Amino acid sequence: MEAPELCVSAIVIDDERLLLVRRGRGRAQGDWAVPGGRVQAGEMLAEAVVRELVEETGIEGVCGNLVGVLELLDDEGGPHQVILGYLVTLMEAVEPVAGDDAAEARWVPLGDVAELRLAPGLAEFLHDHGVIATIT
Repeated sequence: MEAPELCVSAIVIDDERLLLVRRGRGRAQGDWAVPGGRVQAGEMLAEAVVRELVEETGIEGVCGNLVGVLELLDDEGGPHQVILGYLVTLMEAVEPVAGDDAAEARWVPLGDVAELRLAPGLAEFLHDHGVIATIT
């Protein structure tokens, strides 16, 4: 068995909207998620957060506090992932442009987030950490 993958995610909230990307490939292909991905060798966590944010959305931000940890195990043989979610402050509020493995990127009103098909564990994570009020 391989060691877990260390991943980060950027939780970006602006004007009561959450920045989301629709995954173009991988474990959650077609699902909506917060921008993020694997930490590269020699990379600090905060660096990984802002790098992934730019790669997937074209948006620049400053990494803030750790919001929480999400751990994913896949019964179908996918990787064991440990995902550290960080709050990110925008440098400038702009429209996102999907890049890297994101098929789409957009701002979603906080009240509408739970209505989307979200990546595994994301709705519960966002609710448990006070980002969204309800989950469906």
